[in-house]
Amino acid sequence: MSDSTEDVRAYTVRLELVDRPGELLRALEPIADNGGNLLSIFHERGNVTPRGHIPVEVDLEATPDRFDGIVDAIRTEGINVIQAGAEDYREEVTIVLVGHLVDTDLSDTLSRIQDATGASVQDLSLSASEDSGEESSARLRLAIQTGKIEAVLAAVREISAEKQLRVIEPLTAGGDS
Repeated sequence: MSDSTEDVRAYTVRLELVDRPGELLRALEPIADNGGNLLSIFHERGNVTPRGHIPVEVDLEATPDRFDGIVDAIRTEGINVIQAGAEDYREEVTIVLVGHLVDTDLSDTLSRIQDATGASVQDLSLSASEDSGEESSARLRLAIQTGKIEAVLAAVREISAEKQLRVIEPLTAGGDS
């Protein structure tokens, strides 16, 4: 294993934590125990994931070998690692999908968006009628790599068109009127 400072990289790890005292500490200990250097923690205590857990984003520095060990150790602790890697998500966009979301398999739609774009679904809010024939809507908050919003929106449009869903896109800044 090389511990050269030239090999040290910045990484982001996205976690889902159960809302219990000590869970954040339990998630951070493997970083120190495996030679990582903590840079920042974004603990979204006011938000919950679709599974009802607390989303936490941890930025850290480590060599690639040590980073792999850190991620393995966090998982060994029983903590859900949503995403781990050197990718830097710095922009967020909120969109609304409207249509027969359940009938067209919302889980598949979300997976395809993530797979096609690399965007990460940070939050999901679904509104559906008890009548299965009615349309539903979902508000998605996506974390996107800097400069990739247009590419992500294009992929969302394409996937939505295939499933006959309507997309309500965010207003973008700086456009000509």
